[in-house]
Amino acid sequence: MHVTKRGVRGTDITRDISDQHRFAKLLFYMNDTFQNDNWKKNIEGRPAFFRPEWWPEREPLTRILAWTLLPNHVHLLVEETREGGTAKFLQRVFGSMTSHFNAKHKERGSLFQGAYRSRTVSEDTHLRYLTFYIQIKNVLELYPGGLKRAIERFDDAWDWAIRYKFSSLPVFLSIIKSPITEDESLRALYPDLRVFKDEARELLTSHVEHHATDEKLSSLILEPW
Repeated sequence: MHVTKRGVRGTDITRDISDQHRFAKLLFYMNDTFQNDNWKKNIEGRPAFFRPEWWPEREPLTRILAWTLLPNHVHLLVEETREGGTAKFLQRVFGSMTSHFNAKHKERGSLFQGAYRSRTVSEDTHLRYLTFYIQIKNVLELYPGGLKRAIERFDDAWDWAIRYKFSSLPVFLSIIKSPITEDESLRALYPDLRVFKDEARELLTSHVEHHATDEKLSSLILEPW
């Protein structure tokens, strides 16, 4: 399932790097049948993604395949592993973000624009496309000069994207195991990551110059071209 959620009226959902790091932690700590309201205090001063030994064994609510956080919205690719788990996980993440944002910035009301939007992914070709769309296209929107500049200087833009911390891309392209994502099914689609880079270049060019020709692909991305 591809999920996206936007800030109300297009406003930023994170305002500084601490908000961004907190979002990454939410993807780990909120994706668990066990919930501790004092989780932040329990992990304070500990290494990243530390899990206290007195907590019960971790049981993820859903499987996160890919994600990217942008200033005013977020994209997630998830796989349902238990009934209702994805909805519960998303409710926790976005609810926690709203509460924290309002308390930190002394604001009120909803941080997000309505309910999250989602589309079910049922074909490998669409899964391949979303692997690119979520982790490459959305990250490179932030590249200096935007997507067109990223095409012109693709090798540099690729290296820049790999250094972007608030996406699953760096882990996807490495042999490092992530505490957040379980991306084996995506890696199986790209056993040779050089193919992924070449395909990403072609898809990015097509996206900028021609837009989607497949109506199903257009509906899967959940946002206007």
